[in-house]
Amino acid sequence: MTRLEDYYADPGRVLSIEFWPPKTEIGERNLFAELERLRKLNPAFCSMTYGAGGSTRDKTVELVSRIEREFGLDMMCHLTVVGQSRAEVRAVLDQLRANDVRNIIALGGDPAPGTDWAPHADGFRYAHELVSEALGWDGGGQFSVAVAGFPEVHPRATSRESDLRYLKAKVDAGAAVVITQLFFDNDDFYRFVDDARRIGIEVPIVPGMLPIRSAAQARRFTAMCGARIPAKLDALLATVEDDDAAAVQLGIDYTTEQCEQLLRFGVPGFHFYSLNRADALLEIHRRLGL
Repeated sequence: MTRLEDYYADPGRVLSIEFWPPKTEIGERNLFAELERLRKLNPAFCSMTYGAGGSTRDKTVELVSRIEREFGLDMMCHLTVVGQSRAEVRAVLDQLRANDVRNIIALGGDPAPGTDWAPHADGFRYAHELVSEALGWDGGGQFSVAVAGFPEVHPRATSRESDLRYLKAKVDAGAAVVITQLFFDNDDFYRFVDDARRIGIEVPIVPGMLPIRSAAQARRFTAMCGARIPAKLDALLATVEDDDAAAVQLGIDYTTEQCEQLLRFGVPGFHFYSLNRADALLEIHRRLGL
């Protein structure tokens, strides 16, 4: 398996794709069918999320290992603070290593629905502690670690400056790359990169891109993660409120335009939040000529 730092060691356009673990057998079959289509894009690596509160931890680890084995895709597994004790985190690291999965993304994680965010009573408190734990596991050298960045500030952060300090702590702990939360205004990403570089964060900063699939979804996701919908996009969404097929086309057009501008800015690659669907990513990839 190639380590994250090696993917970004040379100039290029690294493509990575994120999936979420399906809850049903039908969902799994659908995911595997989409994977067959998406691996034609030759992504550098793919990632698999945890559910809120770490609820899908076992399924996530199972699918990460299976996809790597059956599809030949390098996988990155989510690892979260919320909902996991230190012993559970270490057990996950053992499972991943046993299945030759060596790339992870260390996150605070989302709380279970209807609950407030809180670290596990016997767990870690901050994502930078997960970074240190993974990088020091079994003498060190076992894992490569990505972390999250928030162009519009983490929703639980007390200030932009505080959020950047926590990001710096994660990078100082050894994170190899920053992958951002979704955003719909590239100016937010440009400012975030400038701020990160100003405080000494030198690792690659990769934009996380979400192709819209419906107006309701876009509003729900931005509300959940503290992102905003700029006026230009809001006006466009108003034209596809009750037409999801048209919303998918809008998402393709809008994300392609974002990516074209980001390529001119010099991003090292893109991390696409696929929502377990291939159609939009295939078309965006074709238009960009990646």
